[in-house]
Amino acid sequence: MKRSKDDELVFLPLGGSNEIGMNLNCYGYGPPDDRKWIIVDVGVTFGDQTTPGIDIIMPDPTFIEQHVDDILGIVLTHAHEDHIGALGWLWPRLRAPLYATPFTAFLIREKLRDQDLEGEVEIHEVPLGGAIKLGPFELELITITHSIPEPNGVAIRTPLGVILHTGDWKIDADPQLGAPTDVEAIQRLGDEGVLAMVCDSTNVFVEGRAGSEADVRVAMNRLIGQLKGKVAVACFASNVARMDTAIRAGQANGRKVCLVGRSMHRMAAAARSVGFLTNIAPLIDENQAKNVPADQLLLLCTGSQGEPRAALARIAEGAHPHISLGQGDCVVFSSRVIPGNEIGIRNLQNKLADRGVRLYTDRDHPGIHVSGHPCRDELADMYRWARPQIAVPTHGERRHLQEHCAFALDLQIPQAIAPRNGDMVRLAPGRAEIIDETPSGRLYLDGGILTQENGEALRERRHAAHNGVLHVCLALDGKGKIVSGPAVNSVGMPGDADNPLDEALDELADAAEDALKGLDREARENDDTVETAIARAVKKACYRLWERRPIVEATVLRV
Repeated sequence: MKRSKDDELVFLPLGGSNEIGMNLNCYGYGPPDDRKWIIVDVGVTFGDQTTPGIDIIMPDPTFIEQHVDDILGIVLTHAHEDHIGALGWLWPRLRAPLYATPFTAFLIREKLRDQDLEGEVEIHEVPLGGAIKLGPFELELITITHSIPEPNGVAIRTPLGVILHTGDWKIDADPQLGAPTDVEAIQRLGDEGVLAMVCDSTNVFVEGRAGSEADVRVAMNRLIGQLKGKVAVACFASNVARMDTAIRAGQANGRKVCLVGRSMHRMAAAARSVGFLTNIAPLIDENQAKNVPADQLLLLCTGSQGEPRAALARIAEGAHPHISLGQGDCVVFSSRVIPGNEIGIRNLQNKLADRGVRLYTDRDHPGIHVSGHPCRDELADMYRWARPQIAVPTHGERRHLQEHCAFALDLQIPQAIAPRNGDMVRLAPGRAEIIDETPSGRLYLDGGILTQENGEALRERRHAAHNGVLHVCLALDGKGKIVSGPAVNSVGMPGDADNPLDEALDELADAAEDALKGLDREARENDDTVETAIARAVKKACYRLWERRPIVEATVLRV
């Protein structure tokens, strides 16, 4: 393809830069007023204690949505939620064909089916190592290793240079399922000349190497062979190699294996669709597990991150309809602690411990988990193979991206740049630089509705969580005289034997009545004026009593 003197090659992260997760990366080619775009990954992240009522968070696609007619395709590197999880909600705003390898395509179809979109979306299955031609972009999938089947790096060729988008990766010579990293393909790219490498930064602070799934298989088999009672293994359902390891370790030690949790069953179906999880004994159903002697049962459970609705959380609460764990049983956590989940995991483990369950984690048994992301020695290998002119760290918090830049420069990479979400980076022509700041942010899935980050509902919810809620109700006649009340009801306000809440609420009711008495007759006849005056007076009294400013709702009834 011929290039114009005005053509530019740009990289624009809308999610995944300055954070781990929620990946949405855009590549643009052409003159500024007529760029064509491809998108790599459309993922989610998850809510925490700072986002009450919000489970799923996704990138705000407003900028790229404004160029929807110029989006040539969406390429999915692999099937983790932080790379495909937002498709069901954001695809209607992007409306471009999807490209994915078979395992990822299987899970995408299920995700789109949940949103009644499956028949509407054009999905292209691309073989491992396959090629895609999208306008000025020629893409080649490069097999890598990660903690899920069929992870891919993407070589993006354009008239202005080649980009290697690594996706999530590690180097594992024996990943147990799937092929190892295609080092030769990366080295060929390096020989061809890589303009920029957009690279995973998750473990940039970790020395050495992440380790192999083969080592986990040995450690897991040894540990499970030593355990008595029921054994539950908690891991990410998407880590099919780990699932395969746990199943084979259980069966090798005379245990029947049961998958517990919807995600486990969904991932197992996806794995079987591409030829994994073969040559294993039949698994048992959850309702059969109670009939299996304790020393002959292994449970493979979702919920390693303390998710409140996952299988392991329900078991810990004693609320699972078929599965129970207690004195003499064991839970093996074959997973890492994702930052932000520490409290949920600690609470889950304490509940299990209260039931007499013995816990095994990678802290006391380091061999039962390895990371799916590259440590420093692996990053050095990748830079040595690809030899990019520009390092562009992604998939990391700010400190990760800055350290990654410093590390790349130490490896003699000529240039390194660490954009934030919304920063448009011109990769060519000329030196890489940030040339624009585009709209970016987050969308919250709140009760099935996509809302803007820090919208009014969430602000009120946070306010209520920190300060409580009061409702003041009183009945007035037509002249504004009190017929009943004021009655004050509270949610989340403090009180104890020395400072009874009832007495405080009586004091607030007196403040409301005084506020009403302070209004003239005309003002008393206006409900809005009365409610505003009462709310203001009660808020002031609350601060005097508790140094809190709760949400105060006042309601006037006319009788």
